[in-house]
Amino acid sequence: MKWVTTAVAVEIAATGLILVISPLLFGRLVFGDELSEPGQALGRLGGIALLGLALTSWPDASTRPVARAMLAYNLLATVYLGYLGIIGKLVGVLLWPAVVLHLIFAALLAAERSAARA
Repeated sequence: MKWVTTAVAVEIAATGLILVISPLLFGRLVFGDELSEPGQALGRLGGIALLGLALTSWPDASTRPVARAMLAYNLLATVYLGYLGIIGKLVGVLLWPAVVLHLIFAALLAAERSAARA
C-alpha cells in the first residue's frame, strides 16, 4: 500500500501550493468566506509548512516518521474541519469533501501502519 503515502503526499503538496498561491480562494472554497489579511498571511505560512511536510516524503513517502506525521496531520485535520462543519460556521462547498478525504487518508494510513506491524 505504498501508493497511500504517495497519494497523501500529493494531496498535502496540492493543499500547500493552493494556500501559498491563493489563500483567498482556499478560504472561499473550504470555509465559505473571505480571509482577512492576517488570515491570508497565516494561510500562506501554513501552506509553506505543508509543502515542507510534502517534501520530507520525496522521493519515498513510506518511511515511518513521514507516514506517522501524515497520519497525525490527517487525523487532526479531520477532527478540526469536522468540528467547524458541525458548529455550522465557516462552511464552504469543499469543507465536507475535505473532511471525508482526510478521514479516508487517515484510515488508509492507519491500516497501512497496522499491516506493516503484522
